[in-house]
Amino acid sequence: MKPLEFENLIAPFKDKVFRFAKRLLVSTEEAEDATQEVMVRLWHKKETLTNYNSVEALAMTMTKNFCLDQLKSKRASNLQLVHSNYRDNQVGIDQQLEAKDSWNWVEKMINELPEQQRLIIQMRDVEEFEFTEIAAILEMNETAVRVALSRARKTIREQLVAKHNYGLTNS
Repeated sequence: MKPLEFENLIAPFKDKVFRFAKRLLVSTEEAEDATQEVMVRLWHKKETLTNYNSVEALAMTMTKNFCLDQLKSKRASNLQLVHSNYRDNQVGIDQQLEAKDSWNWVEKMINELPEQQRLIIQMRDVEEFEFTEIAAILEMNETAVRVALSRARKTIREQLVAKHNYGLTNS
């Protein structure tokens, strides 16, 4: 496979690999290193890439495995996920502050979810992966992915409702 063909094959999802790595590793520099490492590994497999149903799913699986290995070796119990590609286009400053505050709460709630649910939320709601792709990447049953996503969303929804009601209940 020629370099140009390889670049055309991986270009559509290279940014997704970086964002996924950044979600796992937090540090931009570490995410860049992870992305480069995955691209190098894909380059070494370039002759056999056509044998895979989805090169993107392969790349995401490689990214997940590489990042988790990095986390285990550097900071085994300190997995932290951060979402930093949120853009708010509201005009009013009060709306911007309210939206930012709400997003900060959602981000905090996501960070408090179990690791598997955090990864599924990232892949489905941020990266917009299909359930079949998430199941393949995380080596899970597709139904289990749907259940985990549903539970994660329910947890976040309940916590947001409680926060926005300021602890008030309808009695």
